[in-house]
Amino acid sequence: MTTADTAATAAIPTLSATAPSAGPPTAALAELADVVARFTALVSRRLPDDVTARLKALAEEETNPMAMMIYRTMQRNQELAEKLKRPSCQDTGLVQIFATVGSHFPHTDGLAEALKAAIAQATRLAPLRHNTVETFDEFNTGTNVGTKSPWIYWDVAEGRDDLALHVYLAGGGCSLPG
Repeated sequence: MTTADTAATAAIPTLSATAPSAGPPTAALAELADVVARFTALVSRRLPDDVTARLKALAEEETNPMAMMIYRTMQRNQELAEKLKRPSCQDTGLVQIFATVGSHFPHTDGLAEALKAAIAQATRLAPLRHNTVETFDEFNTGTNVGTKSPWIYWDVAEGRDDLALHVYLAGGGCSLPG
């Protein structure tokens, strides 16, 4: 990974682990889906520590009254999101997952479906906004799962047995972080 790659993904929350606990593949994938769902719900309401620290530093340096009010509002929004266990932004339903899968990861079969199940569960837990629409059927799935949703970007890491996921909650008006 280059320095540019690292900088581009620094603020995207990451879930990284080796294979789920031993057991039948379906049990391991169900465990993985549960962890990803809870992680996704968590990152919907909590900014990364480095972002929070930077916003605090910028707020302390600010002298413009309007900008100071905006920083206070942003801080209050984050406090309420955590207190109420709700997303800090209402536009969270277009989920993108950047997955780096080791070529020896033991649960590759069924992984895409497990990630879809995780997003459906996170949509209920967080709750995330229901943004997935089956375009030609003109039907909102209500789960953020549908044709090509969540959007999963796959990268295979040769010789590894782990899985790393970057979960990005995008709104309907944007498609890439940064």
